[in-house]
Amino acid sequence: MSELFNFGRNYDFHEIVVDGIVNGIGIVFALVGATALIFYATVWASHGEIAAAWIYGLGLVLCLSISFTYNIWPNSRTKWILRRLDHSAIFILIAATYTPFLQRGAGDPWIFAMLMAIWTTALIGIALKCAFPGRYDKLAILLYLAMGWSGVMVMGPVSQYLQPVTVWLILIGGLIYSLGVVFHVWEKLRFQNAIWHGFVVAAAAVHYGAVMTCFSLSGSL
Repeated sequence: MSELFNFGRNYDFHEIVVDGIVNGIGIVFALVGATALIFYATVWASHGEIAAAWIYGLGLVLCLSISFTYNIWPNSRTKWILRRLDHSAIFILIAATYTPFLQRGAGDPWIFAMLMAIWTTALIGIALKCAFPGRYDKLAILLYLAMGWSGVMVMGPVSQYLQPVTVWLILIGGLIYSLGVVFHVWEKLRFQNAIWHGFVVAAAAVHYGAVMTCFSLSGSL
């Protein structure tokens, strides 16, 4: 294998199986959850909220599905392509997760600007990953974290459109993602990838709860 196709540490069979199970569980719950969310939004929400539900649901399922495919695929040129998609999908998931919350206050110019900035940054990150695969990985991790926590800049105005439980779930999910990054970069630890994806699935579940409360409790504001 050429040095060009460097995927980090080679995981053994058991690590790949456990990682596949973790990602597989995440995909199943994401499919069920996204379907329920979109159905709920279609029946009860506005057109803007329906669009936000679709964006979030598709982003969640897409990210977990690509991650599952990439991580079980044997080292090859195809895996190198999947690597670009996997890392790009993280940008999509972050932006898609923000969309339902920011959409609620999109009438506020500052919140709308943040929504546009989040998606613009995601597109820049995707371009970076596709144009320079295997390079600037540490920069990409910092960009993931910066995007994830950039919402604190508009937490004040956004919180006016959300219930306190939604805000707390957003923050808890962000903390879980951030703690998981420790294992994402701890490549020498056995089952490191499965542990990292366990944090991803857990954080995604918490953020799914935040999105659901964003929709289901919107009428009580």
